[in-house]
Amino acid sequence: MNRLGLIAVFAAVAVCCGLAHATPADARGSERDITVMFQNVDVPADETVDGNVNVVFGNATIEGIVRGDCNAVFGSCIQAGNGQIWGRSSSVSSDTARALVPLGLISLADQDRHLIGNLASSAVVVLVFLLFPMRMRVALARVERHPAMSGFAGAAGTIAVIPLALLLTISVVGIPLILLEAAALFGGVWIGLGAIALLVGRRLCELVMPGSTPSPLVALILGLVVVSAAEIVPLVGWIVTALVWCVGLGAAMLSFVRSAELDGAAVVLALKLHQHRAEG
Repeated sequence: MNRLGLIAVFAAVAVCCGLAHATPADARGSERDITVMFQNVDVPADETVDGNVNVVFGNATIEGIVRGDCNAVFGSCIQAGNGQIWGRSSSVSSDTARALVPLGLISLADQDRHLIGNLASSAVVVLVFLLFPMRMRVALARVERHPAMSGFAGAAGTIAVIPLALLLTISVVGIPLILLEAAALFGGVWIGLGAIALLVGRRLCELVMPGSTPSPLVALILGLVVVSAAEIVPLVGWIVTALVWCVGLGAAMLSFVRSAELDGAAVVLALKLHQHRAEG
């Protein structure tokens, strides 16, 4: 069995068995296969395993006798002393996993951290939607009708964050307001991210099921899945994240501006751009 097949087999075994313990396993006179996750397995010198030893995210130290195979995924099979493995010894180390990155796979540790971060951020966005549904829907209307203006507003807001924080720090009296600025920044980003996720999820549902209207919560969750998947794409993921955050923050800022004023500003901006092009 090749290494990719070995990874697939043990991934299925891991899901089915669900064995995750913090302490090393001690195999003593086992008459069947041993399959463990996230721990090391020790076969003492005076013990025999009448089967296979399978380890996922751990090492197998064989000092006794294993009459079957020893397989380690993201770990190593180690024969110590007079240890014997009658079958085959197969190991897929963490270095091998990193070598698979050019084939389109990401380092598991980095992927897990990124995935956990995205899940936590998505959970916060859902909470913000449940607390402020109308504000997020207004931001959705802004990003849908004025995407370019939302991007400009978000870029301006992002640039103004540091100078404003420095100004508050210099004034001394305004230092407590820095926390308020940070809360407003993250709140705006979460509202804007929810608005973009709502837009993406709704458009996707319209493409898949043209005759149905999805609920806002379903559209939000679906959109968060799509946006999160785009953010973990190698190389371009950070561009997607920056664009989503910038446009989302701008949409959240514009949600506090009345629609009539915003439409008038958009018309004036369009006329000025048209005039500038005509003069050029």
